[in-house]
Amino acid sequence: MKQKFTVTGMTCSACSAHVDKAVRKLDGVTDVNVNLLGGSMTVDWDGALTPEQIVSAVEKAGYGASLPAAPGQSAAQAKPEARAMEDDLKNMKARLIASFVFFIPLFYLSMGHMMGMPIPHFFHGPENAMTYALTLFLLTVPIMVINQKYYRVGFKTLFHLSPNMDSLIAVGSAAAVIYGIAALYCIGWGLGHGDMALVEHYSMDLYFESAGTILTLITLGKFLETRSKGKTGEAISRLMDLTPKTAAVLRDGEEVEVPVEQVQAGDLVLVRPGGSVPVDGVVTEGASSVDESALTGESIPVDKGPGDTVISASINKSGVLTIRATRVGDNTTLAQMIRLVDEAASSKAPIAKLADKVAGVFVPVVMGIALVTAVIWMIATGSVERALTSGVAVLVISCPCALGLATPVAIMVGTGKGAEQGILVKSAEGLENLRSVTTVVLDKTGTVTEGKPKVTDLYPLGKTTAEELLCVAASLEKPSEHPLGTAIVEEAANRTIPLCPVEKFEAVHGKGVRGTIQGADFLAGNAAMLSDAKVDLGKDTMIADELAKQGKTPLFFVEDGKPIGIIAVADTVKQTSRAAIEGFQKLGLKVVMLTGDNKRTAEAIGRELGLTQVVSEVLPADKERQIAALQEQGEKVAMVGDGINDAPALARADVGLAIGAGADVAIESADIVLMKSDLVDAVTAVELSRATIRNVKQNLFWAFFYNAICIPVAAGVLAIWGGPQLSPMLGAAAMSFSSVCVVTNALRLRFFKPSIQSHSEVKTGGMPAVEVKGEQKAMEKKVVIEGMMCQHCRAHVDKALNGIPGASATVDLDSKTAVVTGDVSDEAIRAAVEEAGYQVVSIA
Repeated sequence: MKQKFTVTGMTCSACSAHVDKAVRKLDGVTDVNVNLLGGSMTVDWDGALTPEQIVSAVEKAGYGASLPAAPGQSAAQAKPEARAMEDDLKNMKARLIASFVFFIPLFYLSMGHMMGMPIPHFFHGPENAMTYALTLFLLTVPIMVINQKYYRVGFKTLFHLSPNMDSLIAVGSAAAVIYGIAALYCIGWGLGHGDMALVEHYSMDLYFESAGTILTLITLGKFLETRSKGKTGEAISRLMDLTPKTAAVLRDGEEVEVPVEQVQAGDLVLVRPGGSVPVDGVVTEGASSVDESALTGESIPVDKGPGDTVISASINKSGVLTIRATRVGDNTTLAQMIRLVDEAASSKAPIAKLADKVAGVFVPVVMGIALVTAVIWMIATGSVERALTSGVAVLVISCPCALGLATPVAIMVGTGKGAEQGILVKSAEGLENLRSVTTVVLDKTGTVTEGKPKVTDLYPLGKTTAEELLCVAASLEKPSEHPLGTAIVEEAANRTIPLCPVEKFEAVHGKGVRGTIQGADFLAGNAAMLSDAKVDLGKDTMIADELAKQGKTPLFFVEDGKPIGIIAVADTVKQTSRAAIEGFQKLGLKVVMLTGDNKRTAEAIGRELGLTQVVSEVLPADKERQIAALQEQGEKVAMVGDGINDAPALARADVGLAIGAGADVAIESADIVLMKSDLVDAVTAVELSRATIRNVKQNLFWAFFYNAICIPVAAGVLAIWGGPQLSPMLGAAAMSFSSVCVVTNALRLRFFKPSIQSHSEVKTGGMPAVEVKGEQKAMEKKVVIEGMMCQHCRAHVDKALNGIPGASATVDLDSKTAVVTGDVSDEAIRAAVEEAGYQVVSIA
């Protein structure tokens, strides 16, 4: 069983290490993942262990734990949990202001004379030492009360034998205050017995200002750190803010506004212009453009109509849409994105394991060092003040926070930045592994290519025009519903070419189709179809051979035994695929394309993309073996795929990247999901991985370097050779500065920019150009004609329009329209039609 818990009271990596250790001791626990930043813990266990027992174990370790709010809660119910850090920040700000109110006069009285500032005369001299000392003590006590959390948590964890950073602060500041109180008694003794030398000695070594400074500066550092950490989680916060609160549902024919949590799968939901889509669904009525940029990063709105899918939190820009809900609650795309980003931010990268091990023993070791330091200085100098100064300085300068924050803040910012780019990282381990891959394996269909065939070339033969060829081809292919035929029908629709009715239609399996159009016999299909019909292409066979070499499928069209044209259809390469492959190569990665296609087609696409390694005719089951073979050669492999047959290969690869528009099983098998289905984003993911792990290494270096240098300095190593002795006040300032530096460095990832433009910026728009042999792109006009009643009428209009110099026309009787191609004026078209005895309704 796997369960997430909310954990309270953790302030540093030592805390998370103790929580981890306490839970791992329980029988049946197989894995524990504690997230210091998010204040959460995920536990995997087997057997009879209950969540209550896990909560109890955490509480016995000195921390709080509870089960998170139930799934499906409303945004209002989730608000306290989501705003916990904001409330903590407000509380810390209030504590900080109150601390400074007392710290400023405390610092002025204790240190002002060293800076040449005037001190009230009634604080001067040994005779006023008690007044001076009591004033400092009374200014220190409120600071201690305001920041009592350090003592409450610090001593509690210390008593549970799991000391943390609060323990260091509590012991260090308490030691300074206890020494100051002892000094108060000594001053009183000296005043009472006339020992002014004793009074003067202890009035200069009160250490109240050290305790006040430690508490105030630590709180300042914590405030800055918490504020910065809040920014690291902005990606999740922004995603949560996208969640619509209500939905307009159609029930019994009436519109009812309900909380989005009450929408059920199958409900009809109404989305008006400007409204946010509340759930995932399919459009049943209406047409509109929908802005999906918040989820996919695609800046251009996408046109939606009946049958199209829409995703939650996308914005309806124009028309009214009625959608049927398919995924609701925690199953929506938005909810899954939030879950994935949260899980990735909560997970630990392998690089963090060393820091976690060190953090687990860091505080006890530091306390030991502080104690040894104090004893050595006491023996060496006989000075309690010197021993106390060194011991307290060691306690407050050490920074387990820097160690604990080094990895998680960078991972959280990196995964959040990925979400903004439409890249969902499912685990920190996947993000770390991606930086070290040496080979990228690409599935062809749907990843490198569009995944569906499109018309690429038109070769009209004889006197046939491109428009006539497309009209005949689309008319013949429409009844077949074959994927290649569908591509031709779509091309005709894009060119607004009307279709003709087909009689005596017949589909010949594996070869093509035949039928009669306006009395003429047509056939369409592959070379086998022509061979059966004994049609000879003659020299035009060379055209078909060249198209086949390019990896395209040539389809032949014949009218009454005479070839009228060839149309090439292919699964075209995505417009950004070449840029992505060049991007991989610039990053020093080998690129391999795997495909089940025949060798000729695969190599043609490989040449087009500049690939040197293409593996063709690979069965679905063999893709995983190809990945394993590369790994046996010492390669670290990233696999990019989208289909069900890619799932085993995605799981086998060191890092699997799934195209977001692909199959659910492929997405489940992957470590990273590319929401925009754009290969360029895979390049961005590699760059983001390298930037994030580089940032983690910088943070870890700083954390180890800081502690390795500062702890010996605080212990007084420099003082042995006549150097300065670090005061506890400077130690506290340095400790706060260390944590803030680590978080600030991680926040630099927010300015990460991919080296390659996004899909929406790269593409030049529209469908890929279709080459037409021997023709230049000409102007097309659609003419609506009134008065055509039969095929004779159609023939009259056809003859009239094709008789216009420079014009080529196709006339459709059913739609009462004609498409005229060529540099022809509207007046010439109107005159020709009217002269034939018909009337022009409109010309577009």
